[in-house]
Parts: sequence; C-alpha cells; structure tokens
Amino acid sequence: MKLKKKGCGKKECDCGCDKLAKGGKVRDACYTKVKSRYKVWPSAYASGALAKCRKVGAKNWGNGGKKD
Repeated sequence: MKLKKKGCGKKECDCGCDKLAKGGKVRDACYTKVKSRYKVWPSAYASGALAKCRKVGAKNWGNGGKKD
C-alpha cells in the first residue's frame, strides 16, 4: 500500500498545493496573523482584516503603529 504525498511533490511550485490544508481551504500567513488577533472567528471585522492583509501582504500588515 502506497502512502500519498502531501502537495504536488515539487520543491518549488506556484500551484498553491502547500497552502491547502485539510478541506482545501487556504491557510496563508495573513490567515494566521489575523486569526491570532481576533477573538471571534469568523466575524465581519476579521474577514475585512483578512482581505486588507492579503491586499498589502503579510509582511506589511499590522506594522503601522510602531514608531522609532
């Protein structure tokens, strides 16, 4: 009996197979950042924040309050 590999098996691919979790839903960096910030999931506020995060990118989202 052969075991199925998770993903497509390629080292570098852009098909999104590494982002798919159980059930075929996308779980990217923005998802984890937003979910950790909001207590109630899913909510309208969390969904809006997730959309904004995906628009600007996970590296640039949530760093607006820091000043030197």
